[in-house]
Amino acid sequence: MKGASLVILAVVALALIGWAATANDLAMQSYFSPRFEQVRRNTFEQSKSYNQGVVQELQNMQFQYVQADKEHKGALASIIKHRAADYPHDKMPSDLRNFIESL
Repeated sequence: MKGASLVILAVVALALIGWAATANDLAMQSYFSPRFEQVRRNTFEQSKSYNQGVVQELQNMQFQYVQADKEHKGALASIIKHRAADYPHDKMPSDLRNFIESL
């Protein structure tokens, strides 16, 4: 009887240790994961390829805007302003910056 009680107590203790470890892992992950992702995003946004890609996309949209008829210019202007809103204007070439500000 005493041996069975010890076995049950050992199983319960192992289950509690496992539960505590899982809860600790979840707490650590919920604290650190957003910070890791923010660092990853900042690194990506500072990369040369990202910055060149954004500028190239905006320049292509500028070209489309210049070629568009009056009906489509309003929609294109809205899309261009939306895409350029979160991108630092000091990283854009001056002609592109002037174009976006003129919209």
